[in-house]
Order: sequence, then structure tokens, then C-alpha cells
Amino acid sequence: MSMVDSEAPLCLPRLPLTRLPAYPLPQGTIDTHFHVFRSGAPLNTPRSYTPDIATTADWIAFADRLGIGRGILVQPSVYGLDNQVLIEALTAFPDRLRGIVVIDPETGPEEIARLDRLGVRGVRINTRNKGGLPLAAAETLAAAIRDFGWSLQLQISPDQIGDLADRLPQLGVRFVIDHLGFIPLADGAWREYVPALQRLADSPGGYIKLTAPYRLTRERGYMGFAEVVQALAASHPQKLLWGSDWPHTELWSDMPDDADLIDRMQDTVGAPILARKIFIENAETLFFSR
Repeated sequence: MSMVDSEAPLCLPRLPLTRLPAYPLPQGTIDTHFHVFRSGAPLNTPRSYTPDIATTADWIAFADRLGIGRGILVQPSVYGLDNQVLIEALTAFPDRLRGIVVIDPETGPEEIARLDRLGVRGVRINTRNKGGLPLAAAETLAAAIRDFGWSLQLQISPDQIGDLADRLPQLGVRFVIDHLGFIPLADGAWREYVPALQRLADSPGGYIKLTAPYRLTRERGYMGFAEVVQALAASHPQKLLWGSDWPHTELWSDMPDDADLIDRMQDTVGAPILARKIFIENAETLFFSR
């Protein structure tokens, strides 16, 4: 199998950390969204991109430098249903990492129990990338993971948010929306989507990741991102999660600087009590309660 093909272009490498954020992250910060890629691990075909290699050891070095205590490793679409790289990472850092896998919706309870013992705490549905599970799998997956207390993590498109605000709360599991549901930020377009995100967060099980503003706009200053975060923080401070989205896959220009991203996020969040919720406490409740 070709490692790089025209359908799956090679991602830009992440930028090295050349400085630390202006203010340290709250002690014990949890990164709820990152990926790792090991050299030689088989890649799914078809796929949306070919990853630049970024290993578990690379993320640990990144996290240690920034003062990130723990992390939630998310299975990327390019590995399909093969969670081996993720499991290697959880096995190497059992206290520090939890994982979100991609599994066949018909997976039985014995395999889910095995993954649970390894530190897996959720399953990812991804309607945006080749190799991801479709929304049609949500009901089956919810029934399979309900007894384990896992969550559904959803990478969706903004036009799906309204429908999911009606549908997801009925599933009886916790659910997490990746990257603010990919709502468009440009020209105030975000305003029409915030009420639907708030309806999702109204559900006892609904959480939203305040991640990857560079996926929501081409504008360098991410105009609109702070307004969305502040609107959600005013209504649902206990339902918001921070993640680095390291190593920023599927970018072919304008690779962001991690210290810049953290500075923007901390400036946006402001109050220390709110920062503790978003950077630590909400993620602890969701992923590290056992």
C-alpha cells in the first residue's frame, strides 16, 4: 500500500514549541483531544490525509513542556478500526492517558470490557473524514457502551447540529461534540449555530470541545471564536472541554502555533474558576472518574 497517494495528501508537520504561553496552564490541565501516529502503522484506504509522524513520546514531551498533566487520545480516521497505536499509548501511560476508539458498532461486551480495562472511555463517530463511523451507528453504539459509562464523541458538520440536539439526548449516554461542531465563524455566521450547541449542552450528558479554531475559519485572528466560547461559558460552564488538537492534522497551510492557541484560549476564558472547569474539572468528571 502506498504511504502517500494523491487522494490522501501528506499533512504539514507541526511547528516546534519555540516559546511557552504567556501564562502557565492551570496545574493539572487535561488535553481532551490529540492524536498520535507511529511510523510503520498501517493506514486506512481510502483516507482523507496521510499523517506526519507524531508519536506518543512526542506528545508527552509537548505536554510536559506546557504543564499538561493528562490527555485523552482520540483515534484518528486514518487508522480506521485498527486501534493498535492508541492501545500501545494507553498501555505505556495508564495513569496519564485515556482513549477514544473507533470500533465496529456490533462489537460485543467482552471486547468493550477489555478496552475499558485498558483505559478506553468512548467511541468516535466521524462524518467528516473517510474511514470514520457514520451517524447511523449512534443508536447501536450507545446501546453497546451504555453499561460501561463511555461517551460518544462526534465529529460532525454544522448542518447536523440541530438534528442531533433532538436525537442524542435520547440515547442514554454522554456525548461530546468535537471542535464546536465545525460551525463557521466568518462574518458572524456562528450566531445562528450557538443556540443549537446550547441545546446539546442542555442535555445532562452533552459536552462541547472548544478546540481547533483554525478549522472553523481561514481568518488568522479567529474572529468569532472568543464570542462563541464566551456565550457557551456563560450558559454551560460545566459542559466545556479544552483540547490541543495536536498535531493539527489535515492542514496544508497556516500551521498554528500551540503557544498562540493557548494564549488565545486563556485570554478568552479569563476567570480562574471558569478556567479550572474548562481545563481540568469537566474533563476529570467525564474521563477520569475511575
